[in-house]
Amino acid sequence: MRSGVRVAVVGGVFVLVAGGIGYGAYSMLGDGDGGDDEKARSASARVRTGPPSAQETAETSKGFFDAWASGDAAAAALLTDNEASAEPVLASFGGAARIGEVTITPGPAVGTKVPYTVKATVSHGGKSKPLSYASELTVVRGPNSGKALVDWAPTVVHPRLTEGATLRTGESATPAIEAVDRNGTVLTKEKYPSLGPVLETLRQKYGKSSGGSGGIETRIEPADESQPGTTLLTLSPGTPGKVQTTLDAGAQAAAERAVKKYAQASVVAVRPSTGAIRAVANNPVTEFNVALQGKQAPGSTLKIVTAALLLDKGLVTANGAAECPKDAMYQGRSFHNLDNFGLPDGSTFTQSFARSCNTAFIKLIDDTKDDAALAKEARDVFGIGLDWKSGVVTTDGSVPEETGGEAAAQYIGQGTVQMNALNMASVTATAITGTFRQPVIVPQTLDDRRLASAARSLSPSVTQQLKTMMRATAAWGTGAKAMAPVGGDKGAKTGSAEVDGQETSNSWFTGFSDDLAAAAVVQTGGHGGDAAGPVVAEVLRAGG
Repeated sequence: MRSGVRVAVVGGVFVLVAGGIGYGAYSMLGDGDGGDDEKARSASARVRTGPPSAQETAETSKGFFDAWASGDAAAAALLTDNEASAEPVLASFGGAARIGEVTITPGPAVGTKVPYTVKATVSHGGKSKPLSYASELTVVRGPNSGKALVDWAPTVVHPRLTEGATLRTGESATPAIEAVDRNGTVLTKEKYPSLGPVLETLRQKYGKSSGGSGGIETRIEPADESQPGTTLLTLSPGTPGKVQTTLDAGAQAAAERAVKKYAQASVVAVRPSTGAIRAVANNPVTEFNVALQGKQAPGSTLKIVTAALLLDKGLVTANGAAECPKDAMYQGRSFHNLDNFGLPDGSTFTQSFARSCNTAFIKLIDDTKDDAALAKEARDVFGIGLDWKSGVVTTDGSVPEETGGEAAAQYIGQGTVQMNALNMASVTATAITGTFRQPVIVPQTLDDRRLASAARSLSPSVTQQLKTMMRATAAWGTGAKAMAPVGGDKGAKTGSAEVDGQETSNSWFTGFSDDLAAAAVVQTGGHGGDAAGPVVAEVLRAGG
């Protein structure tokens, strides 16, 4: 064997290592030694079509892995279906990212998909650390050449690499931060996984002004500079700066536990008297923060806003009569209650609210004499759709102005209404205090940013009636079971949202206990009190 070349066995595959670069070794498939006549026939053959064969998948992936591991970005890019896009990303792997000693070990192909693990070393400024991760590629047939090629995507190089993002190693432009909760407890993504995207955003926004110094890191820098980057490896930590948040470690821990009970769940807790965000949690945890940035119909939890509108206009009172028939028509569109229930004549508006009667709300739309009335109430009183400056990226809700049947659907939180857990926690906070206070996750004093403010507050009478109806929902209405273990002055509203024809509705729930409001959504969780309700209850019990 040549000097400097050694053979190792990795995962049952022979690996050649030369000059510190690993090559996955494979036996080439096929006859191997065809003559000149066979080559001529092959050259003049028709362009091949159809999915690549197992042999083509093995040969193409092998060639790509060999070139990539050896640092030959041009050769590797030639084996993809987008050479121009692939080459600079592949070149940055051993260039700007300073990743070497690369060993790529493939797993068994599944059709034309080839999973693999990458083991390498990052070296910079005299420091080195190992880097390892798993990804996969797909082999496709080039539409013009008929050749089997790697279907190019940035995730081929790293599963978290997105279009236009760059992979680099060097001194961080933004120092790391030590984020602390309202009591000074250090918050880390290891202990509170849902805070990972939040902490990255806070670092990007406040790292330079927090008093720290940058470390040496391998990072993915996104194409959109407003989005947080991703640290893959820290060679030298630097000195983190301290960033104060409004979060509460106890409430955050409870939120993390609660959402993990469901495959897809989000929850946010807010302090009504100040707007301080006490907890944010998602399961699963992704770079897109569903609890803060999601957009979904919130179902009957939006009846808090609708009830405020009807009370504001003097069309109902909490203790006044409100019809709740089994079904109702509005401009040719039929609406009904869950399981087609109805309430007897003489029932109050509080009973309709606590039992989540859809028809009681639908029947009063004409009396508002303004199809856009709900959109105005949501914006002018509850701050929905304003530009919130919480300290991180948020989607601030949407209740568009609609007409006819679409406007009616909005009254019960369906149709074009779009909310997330943060928005609904804020709605509850506004309902029980009467005044919108824009949610924040870092104090305004940190950067003197201008917070959003609503045009007006609710009257004390309307605020008291809303709170009374929410208390009833928690005491004997649809939220009673979920809120049973919650103490203090408490109230709630349930919701079930049917989205895109799914068989099981999304479960929504919002509630309060003393000076803490929380809202949650569980995808395909069914009735609001069954899934999202216990999530909210667990967070409220933790306090904050």
